[in-house]
Amino acid sequence: MKARLPQGFGGGPSNMNGMLKQAQKMQEEMSRVSEELEAKEYSATVGGGAVTVTVTGSMEVKSVDMKPEVVDPEDIEMLSDLIIAAVNEALRKAEDEKNSRVESITGGITLPGIF
Repeated sequence: MKARLPQGFGGGPSNMNGMLKQAQKMQEEMSRVSEELEAKEYSATVGGGAVTVTVTGSMEVKSVDMKPEVVDPEDIEMLSDLIIAAVNEALRKAEDEKNSRVESITGGITLPGIF
């Protein structure tokens, strides 16, 4: 009985060249998407609009805006909690989009160290 390889496997050097071209194309697309995402900004607002944080796709905090009424010297802990929540949500948005874009390029295949 002759074993059959899945489509795209086998075929010798010509098939290997095709696979290398596909990998190179995927790498170029990943690089383009990475640059695009790093330039993008993500914002999250918490506390009914009390605190808004904006981060970049390179996971850096760009701005923290808060309404004056949320700054209570008697309750700094609440302000701190709001800022932390907004930062984490903005970072989560950036990470979710990055993961979604990478998955659309790789077809769900995990490529360690690529992104």
